[in-house]
Amino acid sequence: MEENKKILVVDDEEDICEILKFNLENEGYEVDTANSAEEALHKGYDQLKAYQLMLLDIMMGEISGFKMAKMLKGQKETADIPIIFITAKDTENDTITGFTLGADDYISKPFSIKEVLMRVKAVLRRSAPADKPDAAPASIEYKTLRIDMERKAACIDGQDISLTKKEFEILRLLLGKRGHVFSRDEILQQVWSDEVLVLDRTVDVNITRLRKKIGIYGPCITTRLGYGYCFEEV
Repeated sequence: MEENKKILVVDDEEDICEILKFNLENEGYEVDTANSAEEALHKGYDQLKAYQLMLLDIMMGEISGFKMAKMLKGQKETADIPIIFITAKDTENDTITGFTLGADDYISKPFSIKEVLMRVKAVLRRSAPADKPDAAPASIEYKTLRIDMERKAACIDGQDISLTKKEFEILRLLLGKRGHVFSRDEILQQVWSDEVLVLDRTVDVNITRLRKKIGIYGPCITTRLGYGYCFEEV
């Protein structure tokens, strides 16, 4: 049983909310539901930050799931909350849009409850704080670029950079082993669980965003055609 994990389900189909709530609560999760993004956002970011995971439908009223996710990722209180999109939209472009917004997984309707429970468990496990016996470095630095492992934050010249969890993990991976070329598969295995189907292009999308966010250090993340990505000292 999974205890002390709060999940918010946002879907304009009441039946789906009830089914997900019933089955997730049977697994020991604490579940709240909302039938629109507006209803969920009415809680306020201070209340929303209490959730460890959000399941968002995409096609909802004036504020879509994509738009709600963008709003959540833009707020400090909710930026790190994992998001799973559950939707009838299942084209590749929709999937890429979801991952570009920082989603952790994407499930198409109709879905099996067993699959949803498996994916929820996988995302929560990946997002849980690491508790490893071996001591990891407190920080990783290159010139004025610094990763603070305790705060799970990156900064340049002392100014924090707004990164999603996936962007932070990619930067940690590349910066922690400068000069090493990581293939897309290696990045997927270390940043995304191999239990979840993720497109190779998702890595490229996240790398592109990361380069922009780290400014003058963006060119340090180089592409080795046919091999992968590398952080090089310049």
